[in-house]
Amino acid sequence: MDVAPPDATSQSDVMDPARANAMQIALGRDATIAAGDALPPFFHQLYFWAPQPPGALGRDGHIKVGGIIPDMGLPRRMWAGGRLQFLQDLIAGQQATRTTICESHTRKVGRTGPLGFVTLRHDITQNGVLCLHEWQDLVYREDPAAGAPKQIAPCAPADADTAERVEFSSTLLFRYSALTFNGHRIHYDLDYARDVEGYAGLVVHGPLLAQLLMLKAERELGPLKTFQFRATAPLMHFETARMCRKGRELWVEGPDGRLCMTASA
Repeated sequence: MDVAPPDATSQSDVMDPARANAMQIALGRDATIAAGDALPPFFHQLYFWAPQPPGALGRDGHIKVGGIIPDMGLPRRMWAGGRLQFLQDLIAGQQATRTTICESHTRKVGRTGPLGFVTLRHDITQNGVLCLHEWQDLVYREDPAAGAPKQIAPCAPADADTAERVEFSSTLLFRYSALTFNGHRIHYDLDYARDVEGYAGLVVHGPLLAQLLMLKAERELGPLKTFQFRATAPLMHFETARMCRKGRELWVEGPDGRLCMTASA
């Protein structure tokens, strides 16, 4: 008998300051967060883990689809972008609850073949107060065909007001995967990333790039009310990127000038 996927899932977690401090250290910053402090934007990604036994995982290390995310028969998953509304600070050391629904899912045919689009909405409350709305956009694709031409990435703007160089390493990608409990093998398994999914190296997490842009936006513009971002091309762990801003528009530029992510704050 077919079982209908759940309409929503809900998890509670304590916003442990130690995990937030570990994230700061992994990013090369001082550990400054104590119980009672406001968490930096997007640090909620460190919480609400959903561990599953090995048999519940797909080949890529993610939880198998077919639950709240429907199975569209497409094996490759990418975090394509997201939108956030910051309504109230999340406070370290206190419990919070995240409720997730699948807001939409569609399957289309693009220039590269079938594509599946999924949008999840996460609502996070703390002490009975709604603190955050987040929309997470996922794309599912087929495996790359042998000899298929690579997609051409757009060029990054050349008129940034501020820019800073950022380097990545396999260690940083591993630590970020561990802190966010992200088992996606494209971020730590080089053979899998290269031989199965067709990347040139380990892929820098889309949300890690978004995290760095959010911290830059907060540092240069002040507290965030909204933030949205969209991935436009993958960045490899051996590449140096530039985090750029012009007004309230931000982007990640690859070493060859390609545009890897756009965002607005």
